[in-house]
Parts: sequence; structure tokens; C-alpha cells
Amino acid sequence: MGESLVFAYYVTGHGLGHSTRVVEVARHLCLAGHEVHIVTAAPEFVFKRDITSPKLHIRKVLLDCGAVQSDALTVDCQGSLEQYSRTAVLNRDALLATEVEWLKSVQVNLVATDIVPIACKAAAEAGIPSVCVSNFSWDFIYSEYVTVAGKHHQSVVWQIAEDYSHSLFLIRLPGYCPMPAFRDVIDVPLVVRSVRRSREQVRKDFGVSEDVKVLLFNFGGQVVLSNKSTCCNLTFTLRNVLSDIWTIVWLLKSSMQGGPSKTSICLQAGYVRKVCGAPAEQELGSNFTRLDRDIYVPDLIGASDCMLGKIGYGTVSETLACKVPLVFVRRDHFNEEPFLRKMLEFYRGGVEMNRRDFLSGRWVAYLERALIIKPCFNGSINGGKVAATLLEDAARGKADTIKPQSGARRLRDAIVFGFQLQRHPGREVDIPDWYGPNETRLGLLPAKKSVDTVTLGIQGAPPPPELRVDDFEVLEGDVHGLPDTLQFLRTLAHLDEEGDVRASDLADMPQLRERLAAGGLFRWEEDLFVARAPGRLDVMGGIADYSGSLVLQMPIKEACHVAVQRSPPTQQRLWKHIKTRVSAQGAAAKPVLCIVSFGSDTVNRAPTFDMDLSDFMDSNGGPISYEAARQYFEQDLSQKWAAYVAGTILVLMRELGISFHDSISILVSSDVPEGKGLSSSAALEVATMSAIAAAYGLKINSRDLAFLCQKVENHVVGAPCGVMDQMASACGEANKLLAMVCQPAEVKGHVNIPLHIQIWGIDSGIRHSVRVFSVGGADYGSVRVGAFMGRRIIQRTASKQCEGLKALSTAAEEFEDPEFAMSERDSKEQYLCNIPPHRLEGEYANVLPVQIRGDIFVDTYGSHNDPVTKIDPSQMYAVKAPTAHPIYEDFRVKSFAVALTAADSDAQLEYLGELMFQSHYSYSKCGLGSHGTDRLVALVKHTKQKAQFDGASLFGAKITGGGCGGTVCVLGRAGVRSSDQIMKIQESYKAATGHHPYIFEGSSMGAGQFGFLRVHRRNKC
Repeated sequence: MGESLVFAYYVTGHGLGHSTRVVEVARHLCLAGHEVHIVTAAPEFVFKRDITSPKLHIRKVLLDCGAVQSDALTVDCQGSLEQYSRTAVLNRDALLATEVEWLKSVQVNLVATDIVPIACKAAAEAGIPSVCVSNFSWDFIYSEYVTVAGKHHQSVVWQIAEDYSHSLFLIRLPGYCPMPAFRDVIDVPLVVRSVRRSREQVRKDFGVSEDVKVLLFNFGGQVVLSNKSTCCNLTFTLRNVLSDIWTIVWLLKSSMQGGPSKTSICLQAGYVRKVCGAPAEQELGSNFTRLDRDIYVPDLIGASDCMLGKIGYGTVSETLACKVPLVFVRRDHFNEEPFLRKMLEFYRGGVEMNRRDFLSGRWVAYLERALIIKPCFNGSINGGKVAATLLEDAARGKADTIKPQSGARRLRDAIVFGFQLQRHPGREVDIPDWYGPNETRLGLLPAKKSVDTVTLGIQGAPPPPELRVDDFEVLEGDVHGLPDTLQFLRTLAHLDEEGDVRASDLADMPQLRERLAAGGLFRWEEDLFVARAPGRLDVMGGIADYSGSLVLQMPIKEACHVAVQRSPPTQQRLWKHIKTRVSAQGAAAKPVLCIVSFGSDTVNRAPTFDMDLSDFMDSNGGPISYEAARQYFEQDLSQKWAAYVAGTILVLMRELGISFHDSISILVSSDVPEGKGLSSSAALEVATMSAIAAAYGLKINSRDLAFLCQKVENHVVGAPCGVMDQMASACGEANKLLAMVCQPAEVKGHVNIPLHIQIWGIDSGIRHSVRVFSVGGADYGSVRVGAFMGRRIIQRTASKQCEGLKALSTAAEEFEDPEFAMSERDSKEQYLCNIPPHRLEGEYANVLPVQIRGDIFVDTYGSHNDPVTKIDPSQMYAVKAPTAHPIYEDFRVKSFAVALTAADSDAQLEYLGELMFQSHYSYSKCGLGSHGTDRLVALVKHTKQKAQFDGASLFGAKITGGGCGGTVCVLGRAGVRSSDQIMKIQESYKAATGHHPYIFEGSSMGAGQFGFLRVHRRNKC
């Protein structure tokens, strides 16, 4: 066995799941005769209850804080980062000194950590090896929070990654997230506590017979109140929820952060209510029976028929090990959840309940589904013993020492912000086989285009035989030979096969939930209406659209397809949980909206959404306000995506007075990747509204439809975008640049892309969002506010100039003074782009502040007069750069459009490329750059300079859309050489960052030119 060793095991205080799995590892270390010091802020009883060895020691220290929750289902991103800063950053030096001294004092042989970052650094300074044991790391978790909280917390993520890089290796548990900070990993089986007593023994103790179903309600952070019905943070009204064959065991734990939240529970008389985990001082009602607070949870799980709770490693691992189904509710910003959820569903162990049904007590359909599925996990559950052996070997020097590499450097280019899963295509090489993110068809396409969509789009040209779909009869419209449309029709044709729930339950591999849901969406005896809208590549113009600039946009090959069917409420196919809701309402059938979105797993959102269309009506029978709608969709972030789809219905109600008395079923399938600056949201809105308009016989021209879709994004979703994206998706034409002056949306025409010029898009792998903060410290919304502030300052300055000129001039002179006329025009100008660059430099540049605080601006200038953004009084806004950018960008775009018409020459391409480079660096001055997009632009410049003696083929590149990541637009000479250079850039970027960027090339028609399809499915023989 060897001599006894001393381990220091650091355990995060975030959730008891970390503690319970550490118990399994520490128990095996103690059994092997080693001393184990647990360093944690978690409750001591969790460890002492299961390990009675005198070799276990507990040292209570707070070294991290995990995720701070604003309520039971929502993580407070800002609060989490601020709390971590207070806990482990502000007093970092003192904490390190204390830990180093303590580690040396107890003569620790190895530091293990789950997954406290500073422990690795302390171990390194003490000259002690360290090993991490976890399924996630805080750099990955917090990187998403930074997108919400802002750039001043970026250093927290880099520091955590750097701390982790000091560890020898990572012992990686199943259900793991991408963890780029670790140089080496060793995978182990589930680390899970074993059942000690049989199901029969536990049920006998509870007095519950086998014919009674036991529901284990495990919802940490909730406390039962004694028969009170006061207003609480979370209210469960479970009247008539379950039949009398159910017993509910409430497993309620006090919140470890900020004290317990309050819950009012109202249950039907006759239910058996047993509560464990309630504090001794907590008063329970007479209808509740108190169980031992320290009752062994795995035994409870093994004796239960179903668990209802939140996803976490402990819950998932123990339900899988016991083969007990878990009905779960998603949590907002709980970033390890998609990985655990995928593992749970792979082994048929999970049923998702939407939040509205959870909070309203509509549980029956989900619990009944849970009783049908048969969890099939058959893997090993001895991960605790395996991990303990690995730690012992590392402590004895048997593990190879891996030279640490800068975790911060790898993280900076590997994920930067947000989920790695949001990088497109969705498959990562370090994600296990059981985690195969649902790839959209885009993810299955080769890097180079293999099908010429334009050729296929020629009227009368038949599609290749392999792309023909004979399952549908096209009653109206034209497929235009588009292969993605034909593929979408083929997908529709197989929905009923893929949506066979019974077959999925019996199959070796379960069907994706989105496919199962879509299989029960449509009535095949009735017609479907299909619309298609492409994404767009911002060639020039970008964020200057809201300032009235000329923009040049290319509709891309990748598009969003939407299928819509309207049905009388009595005939619509409904999912079981909707039937339960309708039945509970006890009224006649009401119109219901059902939506299924393919590709949900790649972006961690719920694949389905449903609502009663009456929810869009106020008490007076009219449509609800946009503000009320925005609040409605913000209740559950995992379903907020539905605002882009359902919001089109509300806009049609409010703006056109359309009434919707039928039920509506909608299927969304998009190949436009989200968060890449390619207007995936605009494509979704335009395709949805086009399909709904077709289904209801509404004649809306493309321009008007684009404006209506902008209202969806501005007022229902709450994103402050201009109309450029929707116009490009609705009005674009293949292989042409849509030229539009955004005042507000005047289409100037379609500019042909010369045959000798080719345009590509290269995905940086960094998720773009209008709400995401960039490495430069800004975000789309604040830059827009700064531009409108600048416009107001220019108006005020010009107005004062007019007053001064009036005082110096006679009436006659004043009338003829050109300076007065220009100043008067500027004082009333609604669009910054109508101010020439020389006026900006000559008259206004010196009066524009570099930045200004919101309250000072309001006190000095009043409103900034932007209807879609609000000024935060406490925020500092950049003004000078955001104001100058659209003025100069408009000039660049106009020059670009003229240069496109010039003769083919390198001088022409050089000029076009220079304009793009200028635009890119102007974005950066506004604070809208990113490491990834800057790297891609630098690679293009390097390629251009390297090839200048042989003749350059790539000439320019720029960030696109709203900035802060996303896609880079590249311009070059059409030909094989340029394509080869693009592929080399792709490989260079992968070598530097680990991300293999997708190349966007090719173009396709906009939604207006496509029109719509009315299709009817032929009967199968």
C-alpha cells in the first residue's frame, strides 16, 4: 500500500453536488489510510455524515462563490462575477499567502480541487502538485457571464484560466463542458454515491406500498411554509395536479447564498407530504411530516418512481445510477446544463418541463411521460475509486508532469465569450461521442460550396435527381431549384417517421426531442405554407444603418425555412402538456400557437414553445402592448427565442389589425448560424412573417414586411437594430449587393458583383450579440446611444451657430449666407450620415466629448431622441468615435459602390480593400472589435503582403454587422488561387485558436423574390 499520504481537497461551496461527489473520492482515500483535509465553505455535515474516519479533517474557508442565484431558476451573472471578485480577487494576495502557509504546515503531498481555481495557484507557490476533479471549470462558466456583465470582469476569467493551468492534469467526469485551460485530461466513470438500502426497505419505512408512485421533489433553495398563502418568490399551486396514486417526498434544502427563499405549497387533501432537508427551526404545517434532515438521498432516489428538480451533476448522476427518470426545469445561465442534459437524454433519463407549467402546477403530462421512459444507463459508477487511485498515483509521483501552458492565452482565442457550442458548426473534437450537438445542415456542408445555387435557380432548370422531393405537391409557388428548400421539404416528409415516440422509446438510440415534437405538429391532410429568407453578409455599411448610411448587403446562401399551418382550434394536433392545460381551463378549445425550432441544442435553448393566442390579448379585448409582450417572453430565457417567431403575430395584430382565430403550428429550420453577425434573427423574422402572411392571404410587399419585422426585433425582443438586416433578407437578390439608404429604408437598387470579384465570410468563432460586450469595452447598444448623443450635440452646436450668425448679419445677408444655411440644416438633421465629413471635422469634432456619463448628458442636452435605446444615468458612453464612424462610413460605402463599377484592375481591388480595412479599424475605435475578428483581418493583410510580389489575390477584410465578434467579410479576385488562400487562412486560424472557422460563400435570393410555397403532402403507399 505504501506510506500514508496527506491530501488537501478544496471543494467549492457552490451546490451540494460538488460536496457529495468529493465525499466518494475522499472516502476511498481515507479507506486507503491517507489523511484528507477538506477545505470548503460547504456544510460540514455533508462530509462527516458519510465519512466517519478520523483521517478526515474539515477546514472551513471561503475561496470562491460559484454562481449567485437571483431566484431558484436564474443565475445572477453580474452578481456572480462581483461576488467572486470580492471573495477571491480583491484579497487574492492575502488568500494565497494563507493557503501556502497552511499547505506547508500540514505537509500536504497533493492538492485536489473541485474546482476552486486559487487552490492550483496556491499549490504551485507551495511547491506542491495539484490535480483538478470536475465536469466543468469556472473559466468556462464565467465566460458566458462576461457577455452580460461587461468587459471590466474579463480579467476574472483570464485569472481563473491561468490558475487552472498550474494543475498537473484534470480528472474529467462524465457530462463535462469544454475546459480549454487544462493541458491534459483523464476521463473517469460517474463519481456517484451508491444506494445503501433497497427500494423495498425505504418504502416500508415510509409506509408506502408498491402500487403508489413516489415523486421526489428535489429543489434546493426552497423552504416549505406552514399553510401560508402569502406572496412569495415562488408559488406552487398543485390543486388537482396528481391522482391519488402519488406520494410526494419533498427534499428541500436551505439556500447556501443569501438564505432560503420562500415557497407556498398548496396540495390537495389526502396527499402524503414528507419533508426532508428542512431546518430544525422551520415550522411545518400539520399536514407535513418531518423526516431526518440528513436522510441519505440516494436511498430516496432509488425508492422513488420519478424525481422533479433542477439539473446538476449530483442529481443527474444519482438518477442515472438508480435508473430513475428526472423531470427537470431549465435554469437561466446555468452553463453546464446543456452537457448534463444531453447525457441525461442520451440514456433516456430526462423529461423537460417548461417553466410556465412548472410554476402553475401543470405537471401531469410530464410525470406520465417520465413513467413511460426507461432510463438505460449501464456504465460504471466507480468513478470515486478510480479518481482516488489517480490522485494517489499523482501524489507518489507516478503521473507525468505536464508543462503548464498559459490558460489565459488558450482561453482568449478558444472561447473568449459564450458557449463553445455556439461556435459553428457545432461538433468539437473534445466533446464525447454521447454529446453530438444537433448539427444544422450547415454543419454538414463542406467548407467549399459544392452546389451552384445560382445555376440551380435558373427558371426551368430541373434539380438533380437526388434533390427532387416527390412527397409533396407544390400547389403554389416555385422551389427555384434551391437545394436547401428541397432538403427542407424532404425533412417535412419524414417528420411523422421521426416523430414516432413509441418507436423512439424502443430504438437503440432515442430520437432528438425536437424531431419528436415536430412529428406531432402538423395535420398532413391539410396544406402547409413554406417561406424562405436568407441571412446576409454585411459588405459595407454595418452599424451606420441607424444613422442613415448607404449600406451594401449580400444575401448569403444559408437561409431560414419556416413552415406554417393554420387549423381550427378543435382540429389542431396538440402536445400532451397542452391538452392538460386546455383541459384544466375547462373552456371551449382556444387558438394555440405551437412552435418547434430545429438546432436548439447548439445554442442551449428549449426546442419547443407554445402559448394560448389569447395571451396576446388584454382585458379589453385588444392586443397587449409591446412592453407587456417583452416581459412575457423574458420570464423564461430558454424560451425567449420564441419572441422572434411569436412576435410576428403580435406585430400583425397591432400594426395591421389582423385577428387570429385559428390555431397556428410553426416549424423553424435555419442554416443561418446564430451569433455570427449574419442576421440570423432577421432571417427568422422575415421567413416567419412571410409564411404567416401566406397562410392568411395577406399581401405585404417586401419593404413593408421588413419594417414590420424590425418592429418585432425592436419592440418585442428589445434589440435596438436598424432595418438593414430585415431589408437585405426580404429584398435581396442572388449575386448582387442590396444598395439601400437607411433613411429609413430607401432601396437604391441592386449592385452587380463583378465577375472578377469574389466575397467570402469567415466565422471567427466568437459569438456576436447586440448585447455582448467586446474586448474594446463597448456593446452595440451603447455605441448606438453614443451616436445619437453625438447627433444631439451637433444639433445643439449648429443651432447656436445659427443664433450667432443671426446676431452678426442683417436679414438679407442671413438669408444668403451659405454657412447659415448649412448650420440650420445640421441643427435639424435627423441622420448623421447627411453631415459631410468636412463639416464634422471643421465645425463639430472639437465639441464632441470623447465620452460622457449618461446623467450629465441628460442634464445638459436632454433626450438623445432614439426610440429604441435608453440612457443609463450611471454609464459612461463613448461619443466621439461612435459619432464619427457613420459619417465616414457613409462616405466609404458610396466610394465603394462607385469603385465596383470601375474597370477590372488591381488598382480597383486595392481601393476596395483599403475602404474595408478602414471600416474595420473604425469599428475598433468604437470598441466593437474582438480578438478573433482582428486576428482574421490580420491574416488577410499578411496574406496580401506576402503575395504582393507574385500578385495579390485577397485585398480587403472587415468585421461585419454589429461587431463584437461574428464574421469577417473578405474581398478578393475570383479564382482558385484566392480560394486556396482562404483555406490557408482557415487553417492558420485553427492552429492559433483551436477553432476551425466555417467559410461562407455563395449567394441566394431574398424572401420577396422567393415568395412562398403552398404544399400538400401526397399520401404514402
